[in-house]
Amino acid sequence: MSFDDTDFVPDSERRGLIGTLPRAWRPYASLMRLDRPIGTWLLFWPCAWSVALAGVDGRWILFLWMALGAFAMRSAGCVYNDIVDRNLDARVERTRLRPLASGRVSVRAAWLLLGGLSLVGLVVLLQLEPLAQLIALGSLALVAAYPFMKRITWWPQAWLGLVFSWGALVGWPAVTGAFDWAPVWLWLGSVAWVVGYDTLYAIQDKEDDALVGVRSSARALGGRAALGLGVFYALALVGWGAALWRVRPEWLALVALIPSALHLAGQVARADPDDGDKALALFRSNRTTGLLVFLAMLVVGLSAAA
Repeated sequence: MSFDDTDFVPDSERRGLIGTLPRAWRPYASLMRLDRPIGTWLLFWPCAWSVALAGVDGRWILFLWMALGAFAMRSAGCVYNDIVDRNLDARVERTRLRPLASGRVSVRAAWLLLGGLSLVGLVVLLQLEPLAQLIALGSLALVAAYPFMKRITWWPQAWLGLVFSWGALVGWPAVTGAFDWAPVWLWLGSVAWVVGYDTLYAIQDKEDDALVGVRSSARALGGRAALGLGVFYALALVGWGAALWRVRPEWLALVALIPSALHLAGQVARADPDDGDKALALFRSNRTTGLLVFLAMLVVGLSAAA
């Protein structure tokens, strides 16, 4: 059967960036989610915040290395997740056309792609200070366990928060070669932020998740999802504020978080636990949240280092 058959090939492989690639490459690009860069942005921002809050110290190239690392490791994570979830994905309408679930890519080929992406991550790792390298390696066990969390806990979003926020612990020592409580507070704030935005993402899958027995914070919160979102975003702001205070203990430093606080408040006000399309749009708007927090960290980090 031809893989041009619409029963097997999603529209995302016929248009946009993936659609411009040679046909044989398209399933692998789908595995890496090349058509959905939001995941790379969300993984990159905590890394960038931490570098910025540390004052950069002339190492602007770190932002590029962190961006490459975020792209490679997010792509690798998607491939690994699809390997683990291939049978589950085949039973869910939204994911049944993924390359592994539909059989268009073999498991062996997926593992080889994962290995190649991991080598790119290794190249990035070698550019960092030794302490930053050790901390970065500490995330591997969390990454490996993540795909299984939705089978055993109602809060897999919290585990994703631990993983997607890990860069906040890496960026600071990548600049300074040492550690401090500031990146810890930054990490904790980021974990709460991830739980919030991934709850939005999970809203679109509530019905399918219930059918196949997958758990999520969106299902756990039900009609109180907007309230939960507000709580997690408030905790995120507390963590980020504590990180700023650690670097520059002045109330003026906290003013830098006002734009991001207003943006998050707008998400909470518009969130609807029964509207998956709106929830997805709000989830994607967290790319802007990341930028606003980055600007806050950069201003305070540079001013403290001056």
